[in-house]
Amino acid sequence: MLSYVLRTLKLGIKSLSLHALRSSLAMVGILIGVMAVIWLVALGEGVSDQAQKQIEQLGARNIIIKSVKPAASGTGDRIFVTIYGLTDADYDRLVETIPTVERAVPMRELSTVVRHEGHVIATQLVGCVSDYYEINHLDMAQGQFLEQQHEIDNATVCVIAADVAAEVFPLKNPIGQRLLIDQDFYTVIGVTESRESSASIGGSLAGREYNRDIYIPVTTFRSRLGDELTTSPSGGIDRELVEISQITLMIEDVESVEESAAVARILLEKYHVEDDYTIVVPKELLRQAEVLRAMFNVLLVLIAGISLLVGGIGIMNIMLATVTERTREIGVRRAMGARRSDIITQFLAETVVLTGTGGLTGVAFGFLCGPAVFGVQYVLKQFLPNVWTALPLAIQNLEPIVAPWSVGVAFSISVIVGILFGLYPARRAALMDPIEALRHE
Repeated sequence: MLSYVLRTLKLGIKSLSLHALRSSLAMVGILIGVMAVIWLVALGEGVSDQAQKQIEQLGARNIIIKSVKPAASGTGDRIFVTIYGLTDADYDRLVETIPTVERAVPMRELSTVVRHEGHVIATQLVGCVSDYYEINHLDMAQGQFLEQQHEIDNATVCVIAADVAAEVFPLKNPIGQRLLIDQDFYTVIGVTESRESSASIGGSLAGREYNRDIYIPVTTFRSRLGDELTTSPSGGIDRELVEISQITLMIEDVESVEESAAVARILLEKYHVEDDYTIVVPKELLRQAEVLRAMFNVLLVLIAGISLLVGGIGIMNIMLATVTERTREIGVRRAMGARRSDIITQFLAETVVLTGTGGLTGVAFGFLCGPAVFGVQYVLKQFLPNVWTALPLAIQNLEPIVAPWSVGVAFSISVIVGILFGLYPARRAALMDPIEALRHE
């Protein structure tokens, strides 16, 4: 049986080699289809993996509640002051009412500038507590992060991020240096490691550039800067009062996260008339991302499968032409005792050789997805820097991931397409009348 199969495949290869160019062009359709499946899934997996990592960094046990300025805010009970967002009372209620809260981390933030010996750079000032370091997965490059005693003492100390340190202190050690922020000087006690920026998630949570942050004790932030902030957009004056910019709740166990989030929603809805806050639950986002990932992969395979379908039609067309050209050969084989099943097997073998070879070549090209993407990224970064900086972070940091299942699926589909589209030409050849076939010129 094995020798029969090998002999049939050898005969098929020999027949196809007589029309090498035509056979090669027929294989290209299958090659492109298989490569398209692998490349599209790899790109989709890369984007999805990037999004899931960003969500995981937020913490599966965390609930993030952030103040959001309403589209049409009222002025409250103070003239020309917009009052919105989370309050100290909200913080106390959340901590006291939700028994599963293991840790609660309040935060205040403000876009400002920092000055030091002629250097003036824009930064994000973050008033936080010592737990902020762990809950946001920060790492120290030098010195130490804020401690609880700094909060108690309202200390004028700060921890600066990597980019701030590089720009303000390019030639000296930042530790112990003093920075002017607003009206006060702060002593640098630590520098955080460089960290990849986080992209925005949905519309619920804005992206964050951790490398431009400056961290000070939240108590110092309040005593020095207060809760009321004044800005001057378009020549006017905009005054806002926000007590807490963000509260991150760390829950005792993952199973209690969704129930705790539901309680937090009920509490906030009760005491907030306007939608001046948003609640982000990374665990829910992660599950949604996994569902979207599966749906996205199915869609990509279907789209790429169209290329395989087109390739299959091209192979059927080639095989029908081959049957017509080899009518006399078919008649001779039948006259010498070949059965109809032998004719079908012969032509199916040729079709499988075409699709199999095209499929294997497509798989080989499929593994070039990563180098191709990295090559394009390198060219853009080196020769088109303006285009590169304008691209979203998701594209700049994209790393394709070739999924093993996509390779198997793509190759299997290519072989199945070959069999299905080769069956009709093979049956047509087998059903020829031997006498009529011998008379064919």
